[in-house]
Amino acid sequence: MSPARQGPDHDDRPEGVASEPSPLLDLLGVAAVLLEADGRIDMWSPQADELFGYARGEAVGQYAANLLLDPEHRDAAIELFAEVMLTGRPWAGPFPIRHKDGSTRLVEFRNMRLTDHLGDHYALGLASDRSTLLQLERKLALSDRLVSQAPIGLSVLDTDLRYLAVNPALASMHDVSEADHLGRRFGEVLPGEPFLSAEDCMREVLETGVPVVDRQLVSQAPGSPDQERAWTMSLYRLEDSGGHVLGIANVVVDITDRYRVAKKADRAQQRLRLIAGSSARIGTTLEVDTTARELADVVVPDLADMVAVDLLDSVLQTGRTDVGGGLAVFRALAVKTAYPTGAAEAIVAPGRLTTYHTDHPATHCVRTGEPVLITHLKSGDVSRIAENEHAARLLAQAGVHSDMAVPLIARGQIIGVMSMARARNPHPFDEDDLALACELASSAALSIDNAVLHQHIRSTAETLQRTLLPQLCPEHPGLEVAARYRPAQAFSEVGGDWFDVIPLDGNRTALVVGDVMGSGISAATTMGRLRTATSTLADLDLDPARILTLLDKVIQGLDPYLATCVYAIYDPQDCRLHVASAGHLPPVLKRAGGGAELLELPTGTPLGVGGVPFETTTIDLRAGDQLILYTDGLVETRDDPIDERLDDLLRLLSPSDLSIEDTCDRLLEQLRAPASHDDVALLIARTQSLTGNCPPAPTRPA
Repeated sequence: MSPARQGPDHDDRPEGVASEPSPLLDLLGVAAVLLEADGRIDMWSPQADELFGYARGEAVGQYAANLLLDPEHRDAAIELFAEVMLTGRPWAGPFPIRHKDGSTRLVEFRNMRLTDHLGDHYALGLASDRSTLLQLERKLALSDRLVSQAPIGLSVLDTDLRYLAVNPALASMHDVSEADHLGRRFGEVLPGEPFLSAEDCMREVLETGVPVVDRQLVSQAPGSPDQERAWTMSLYRLEDSGGHVLGIANVVVDITDRYRVAKKADRAQQRLRLIAGSSARIGTTLEVDTTARELADVVVPDLADMVAVDLLDSVLQTGRTDVGGGLAVFRALAVKTAYPTGAAEAIVAPGRLTTYHTDHPATHCVRTGEPVLITHLKSGDVSRIAENEHAARLLAQAGVHSDMAVPLIARGQIIGVMSMARARNPHPFDEDDLALACELASSAALSIDNAVLHQHIRSTAETLQRTLLPQLCPEHPGLEVAARYRPAQAFSEVGGDWFDVIPLDGNRTALVVGDVMGSGISAATTMGRLRTATSTLADLDLDPARILTLLDKVIQGLDPYLATCVYAIYDPQDCRLHVASAGHLPPVLKRAGGGAELLELPTGTPLGVGGVPFETTTIDLRAGDQLILYTDGLVETRDDPIDERLDDLLRLLSPSDLSIEDTCDRLLEQLRAPASHDDVALLIARTQSLTGNCPPAPTRPA
């Protein structure tokens, strides 16, 4: 039972009987006057008192023409009265009457003939004030035109949310005719998830009476599943003059254009943020795999549900695009999905090599250099974007419905492909998405290509560095020697660090560790020249300080032209070490059975500065003493003071019973940072006695 019919006052009324009189007749003030056949007033309603000004007692029995009309209007009125009485045809229209106060008023009449059971005729006149009637007619006409011609949607629903009235604008918005609205529930006309909340809102307004203004609804457009429509809905409860709930009024405004513009602007801002953010997030290192993962992290989930970044294997191997006449060979670098999905198993895992079939988007990108956009991917066509049939089944099960692939182009060469797909995101890729993907791919491709180039340069420099380093003989007269070289582990290039162990006359041995400032192939080349010069000068049997002086002159003609170096000569005959430093970190002397200490040597200036003399220091050694020479990559970090790092070096060296080989490994493991930005050269020499000429190490106390 609707709210309008609830309550005990209505229980006994027949169905269809209104609970309250309509106020319309009261608003019109319709008066009723009954005239006999001779024109005498027989009946007079209370409304006639107000309309004409005469009370019933003053009017009944009087001739209507004499009472209500001015003389100049009586003849016309009598003629109209006679016609109605004679023909029985009703007459309607305005006629001037004379009010009791003497004024003349225009009154709207509806006159008709009545006949009683005896056949006698009477005239019934229904009258209303003309100005009041015209005002009401204008309001009704205006309301009707306002509703029918309004560009906004208007409807009235009853308390069961059935449509009672709908204007053409709303019918057009719903793509349902006005007639097909009437009598049907809101949920029947507009089914689906977006409208369930709207229906709940309507019931709340019916219950509380609190209006709802500009509630936004977004749904698929009728007949266009790819397009969205947006409306604002305003609701207010309708009540009669007695406060009984009649239903609800719904005012709907189509804001689709505004919604799409706002959404487009929102997407444009999102794209700008994505592009701006990508410049900071992609290319933070010169590692190829890391850069590819950074690109994937930017794309997912803001642009795609899943992404794969593949590079041509020939680019990784040789730095050149070399597809030839066959299918391109790709190496997968990065894969990412926005959520756990079986589709991840369909994407080639990072590190794997693969070739795609001729119709695959990646193959098309490499062949033409153009991107591929597939807005709608039918389940039967998923094999087009899959590596094989098994992968196609996984992608179809995951609900992949849209796909695009863009080439990675750097310096005019295609180096790889970025492939993207959507599954959970219901919106297909569009041209704007493709433009954004191409923008991201263009920026990322240069970073990836830089990383590939760096990888090749680094590999070349490292190879050059290793070929220039000596093939170390672990045993020399009176010495046991161990050495290590480690290239930089971070994105810095290979440096110019080196070590050398040079046999000299008289069973002596030269021990050298140096560091060319700079990095890359040029530093490695300079290191090779310095090492060659050092080996040549060592044969001249010169003092270490004199050797450094000559090297200082040699390096001034090289580029880079600065280097640090420690040059030492060990003579096993007298167990003495002669050592000089050119701006290098101090060597460490670890006494047999004792602790380790930094040798206090005149530091000198780096090779290449020129004009500053070097000094040689002589140190007596005992059997079992160790000399540790190293470059700054072993101890220097960006965050720790060098003094603390040198203390750590001494702590790790004493006391220790490790072999010098194990000591090398321990120092590298404990001291070197995991992502070191510098290379390391490390050389450890332990003295051994030749026929008892070196004093033995002191005996440890028991």
